[in-house]
Amino acid sequence: MTTRSKAHKWQFKARFRRNAYGWRSQPAIKRVREAVSEIKKVARGDQVLGAEGAVSFLERVSPALEHVDSSSGAIGSAVNKAVRELAGIISTAPADEKTRETWLDRLFEAHAEDQIPYIEQLAEYWGDLCSSPELASRWADQLIDITRSALSPDKELRGFFHGTTACLSALFSAGRYGELVELLEEERFWAYRRWVVKAMIAQGERADAIRYAESCRGPWASDYEIDGFCEEILLSSGLVDEAYQRYGLRANRAGTYLAWFRAVAKKYPHKEAPEILADLVDLTPGEEGKWFAAAKSAKFFEQAIDLANRSPCSPQTLTRAARDFADEEPVFAVEAGLAALRWLAEGYGYEVTSIDVLNAYSFTMKAAENAGLGAETHSRIRILIATNAPGGGFVNEILGRRLDVE
Repeated sequence: MTTRSKAHKWQFKARFRRNAYGWRSQPAIKRVREAVSEIKKVARGDQVLGAEGAVSFLERVSPALEHVDSSSGAIGSAVNKAVRELAGIISTAPADEKTRETWLDRLFEAHAEDQIPYIEQLAEYWGDLCSSPELASRWADQLIDITRSALSPDKELRGFFHGTTACLSALFSAGRYGELVELLEEERFWAYRRWVVKAMIAQGERADAIRYAESCRGPWASDYEIDGFCEEILLSSGLVDEAYQRYGLRANRAGTYLAWFRAVAKKYPHKEAPEILADLVDLTPGEEGKWFAAAKSAKFFEQAIDLANRSPCSPQTLTRAARDFADEEPVFAVEAGLAALRWLAEGYGYEVTSIDVLNAYSFTMKAAENAGLGAETHSRIRILIATNAPGGGFVNEILGRRLDVE
């Protein structure tokens, strides 16, 4: 460690002592982000010093967060992002070999002691952290025997080894592709077999890589990840249309249907938005209503209403559309509000209260007045809630008197 790194005072260190945080995740997430910002700022002026800070943070983060409630996944996502960013800082720092070897020893020990685990993902970048094929090869030699036992098809030998992925990453970065493929010849789990795909890609065997990835599908594989690998192979080969047709829709699935639509549209800008939306709807039969928000955001208003009425759609989402578009697109807002009342009457919606029903009604009628459709809409609502749908009585109880008066 240089004199400068010894002298530098890192603010995050005082905040990342063992058991520094209780069960609440938000304070810990905030401190993780602050630590990464501090390290990145230092690294812009001194890459080696920034990398030293990154190593120190990665040593401290898991012990500090041991008692944090990770059930929501928020703290895990924050730490995973930190690991990705800090691994890049460490990998590219122009450190001498002795310094880098010291960093790797410290990180490997921290990875071994990671109980939750929070920095498990660090092993994915091990070859990059080595920064040279020579050092990566030495690490591969150091880890390969125990990794071979850990991956053995013999149940008496097979077992968990925290350094397995680090070994595979080191073999890959060292260019030892043949050994990597041989080591994984009888492996079943995609988390490891994907390194064979990466080795094939590195050797220019793209078609074989896709075939091999496809052969990995099964109970021990993630179809989503396989789709992503294959899509990237085709995109990097300039086969954009084939990538879209074979993998583009499934590989870009996101947390919401709106985010899913936007992810596909962003990756394939040459595709018309209506075509993308239609393809996504066809991919998910029975879930048409869930694409309402995507159609609305693209201003495909007629299509949005059609989707909202083809299968259950969140009444709250529809009500917000009626509210937001009552002035700008009142006819659309009326239909969105009526769809909200329909699904409420049929018993759909999360934790529905009388406020939800009243909001749907009031925003629908406001839009109807703007569109000159007040009387017609009022009549349609009365007919709609007079049905014997599961939630019709609840909706009728709330709106019945108001409809009679108005």
